[in-house]
Amino acid sequence: MLKVYLAGPEVFLPGGRELIERKRALSARYGFTPSPLHADLTPTASASPLARGIEISRLNEERMREADVCIANLTPFRGVSADPGTVYELGYMAAEGKPVFAYTNDPADYSARAATYFAGGLHRDDDGVLRGPDGQMIEDHGMADNLMLEGGILTRDGVFVRAAALLEWDDLSAFERCLADARRALTGRQPLD
Repeated sequence: MLKVYLAGPEVFLPGGRELIERKRALSARYGFTPSPLHADLTPTASASPLARGIEISRLNEERMREADVCIANLTPFRGVSADPGTVYELGYMAAEGKPVFAYTNDPADYSARAATYFAGGLHRDDDGVLRGPDGQMIEDHGMADNLMLEGGILTRDGVFVRAAALLEWDDLSAFERCLADARRALTGRQPLD
């Protein structure tokens, strides 16, 4: 079975461990072996917060090197974009030449979320570039997030699944579609056969 690294911010959520366990069980059902839980990482308790953080980072990179494939949760987290740690992990796996797949529980384009963030204060300049009230350009490519994320996945024959409607964090339907697509792409087999 292919070993999957499940990237995402679930560890920060209330009930995150249970959600991660549900994702691990679904991964196994679709024929993947999930990497160990982030919560199972055991940095030295007596170390400083910085030292513990560095050790968790090192252990996560070790898990990524051991994995065959990455499935990342790119649902916006604490803002209009995906969790930066998850983005790092997705990029790390892609740089390692490993297949990358992703999903989001938010169907909106990045530019639509930016418009909400800026309370509709976006405008197009004379060249047609979408800008925020601060004058900074807003990506407007019809993508779910920064073009490097979706573009990096799709140019590597991965799949980026977007939920059809806004879903709660604990709704795993988009994740399950991503698992099915990843299995099909990597093994040529339909899920659960």
